[in-house]
Amino acid sequence: MENTNQNQKRMPLLGEDFPKIKVQTTHGEIELPDYYRGKWFVLFSHPADFTPVCTTEFVAFQKRYEKFKKLNCELIGLSIDQVFSHIKWVEWIKEKLGAEIQFPIIADDTGKIAEMLGLIHPEKGTNTVRAVFVVDDKGKIRIILYYPQELGRNIDEILRAVEAIQVSDEHGVAMPANWPNNEIVGDNVIIPPAKDEKTAKQRLEMAKKGEIECFDWWLCHKKINK
Repeated sequence: MENTNQNQKRMPLLGEDFPKIKVQTTHGEIELPDYYRGKWFVLFSHPADFTPVCTTEFVAFQKRYEKFKKLNCELIGLSIDQVFSHIKWVEWIKEKLGAEIQFPIIADDTGKIAEMLGLIHPEKGTNTVRAVFVVDDKGKIRIILYYPQELGRNIDEILRAVEAIQVSDEHGVAMPANWPNNEIVGDNVIIPPAKDEKTAKQRLEMAKKGEIECFDWWLCHKKINK
């Protein structure tokens, strides 16, 4: 593994470049994030191979893999197991559960990548926690999620988050809670709040004309074509 970030001692943060690292995976050696340049990717860590909750997560990710790819988004797993363990586990999942894991899994047997990304939390044991990094097509970290080892992730929420942040980027809007099924605005998106009095008044005029909808000048929303 090679880290070209200069002496990075903390986990990367939202908006920063994903660190350049060479990793050994079940699909061979690759370099991140360049391997996925032009694509989004979700890197997710799991505590260990051949464990019940992790197995359910991998099957769930695989069943939604095509949906991720439709969003120009790839998947890549990670744990501190060795690559032969990953390979055997993937074979077991295919044989016993009928799910063929098609995305690569990083073998971080030295734990250096986990340390770099902040995936080992001493109070939760020595294995990696269930972390998720969503990285955009320019190699920027856009979303970071952390779950304890005992809680399996909602893969549909990760898929929703990728789609939502892409819509936000494309249209310059914010995304309401539970989008596209928000309790107040439905599948509409939020127009960022006005930053001056002139814009605030313009928002209300736009609402009167039916161009957007507003509860007040600071809470406006509109429908978009996805």
